[in-house]
Amino acid sequence: MISLEEALEKVTGGVEPLTTELVSIAEAHGRVLAEDVESRFTQPPAAVSSMDGYAVIATDTQTTPASLNLIGESAAGGSYDGIVKSGQTVRIFTGAPLPKGADAVVMQENTERDDDTVKILEGVGQGNFIRSAGMDFKQGEILLPKGRRLSARDIGLAAAMNRPWLTVARRPRIAILATGNEVVMPGDPVGPNQILSSNSLSLAAMVRAFGGEPLNLGIAKDDENSLQLMVAGAEKADLLITIGGASVGDYDLVQKVLGKEGLKLDFYKVAMKPGKPLIFGHVKGTPILGLPGNPVSANVTGLIFMRAAMEIMLGRPFSGLETTTAPLTVDVPKNGPRKEFMRATIETTKDGAWGVNPFEAQDSALLARLAAADCLVIRPPHAAAAKAGERVEIIPLPKGELSF
Repeated sequence: MISLEEALEKVTGGVEPLTTELVSIAEAHGRVLAEDVESRFTQPPAAVSSMDGYAVIATDTQTTPASLNLIGESAAGGSYDGIVKSGQTVRIFTGAPLPKGADAVVMQENTERDDDTVKILEGVGQGNFIRSAGMDFKQGEILLPKGRRLSARDIGLAAAMNRPWLTVARRPRIAILATGNEVVMPGDPVGPNQILSSNSLSLAAMVRAFGGEPLNLGIAKDDENSLQLMVAGAEKADLLITIGGASVGDYDLVQKVLGKEGLKLDFYKVAMKPGKPLIFGHVKGTPILGLPGNPVSANVTGLIFMRAAMEIMLGRPFSGLETTTAPLTVDVPKNGPRKEFMRATIETTKDGAWGVNPFEAQDSALLARLAAADCLVIRPPHAAAAKAGERVEIIPLPKGELSF
């Protein structure tokens, strides 16, 4: 049995970045950039007004009220091509180019207009309400770095940079194979000794959230021929995930069957709770991650190890678990020899303080508590008992589309 840190090192060292592909910006949300993206455009391309008003020479407004001669108009999508001289002004709208000669804009609320005469009621300084050329970014600037997972805001930025196509990492193809005579799919008849397959579906959703493409191979029976036949479906996958059957019981056949296929095992068993019966290795060049069958164990190990492997495949640097700290709202007992990941909620106490509250029951079969959890509280091996108020390390579990 090895430590979680050693296991992570072996998993991330046992996979490689995938090839790249060119995608339309309209299809790039959530994808990971495979190269730096520099702007092809300067934004704004010229000095523009940030307010509806009048373009002026600032020194003309130092004594107010000041009467100026209106000589033209500059609107977004157009411009005033003449030159503003002392005593003159141009009507200007938000986003419109600043006319030559003008160096400030007076907002319209501080003016009075009478035909071609504009009275300035409040003076302004040079640069007032002007967005200078390149104020946001300039052509040639790298604004989206390699390895960035593109958000909706990034898509907007790339569009403003005039980048209609982006080079991204190919989505990892993750094959998922459940095992066990007792497992049936939701909607199928459920016998008296059977359970519903939740792990393959939750892991597939996790794969999508992490930027991959799940390939659900179905459920292999506790039979060598069945398992061998279904494993063959992972031939073109970038990573094979098996669920259950990774231990050493009479019906735990994953290691036995994959051994006949040439399994090169990197490790078996990790000093973590939940999730000890975990395997990692390679079969005919394809990485395989064998997860435990209990729902919480499968999901927690998927969050930690499958995600780490996928980050490397997507060309993103992996520097360890993404954690933060938070205070406990209750006492927790001392920990055993394995690193524990306790499901917990984030709560507010009576005095208005907030903290994390681990569920009292932490059994690895309690899927409802996992779904209700806001975070995982990390307890190091042999950690002493901790009191309420003591800060502990946690892995936040975001809600919504990108949560697991």
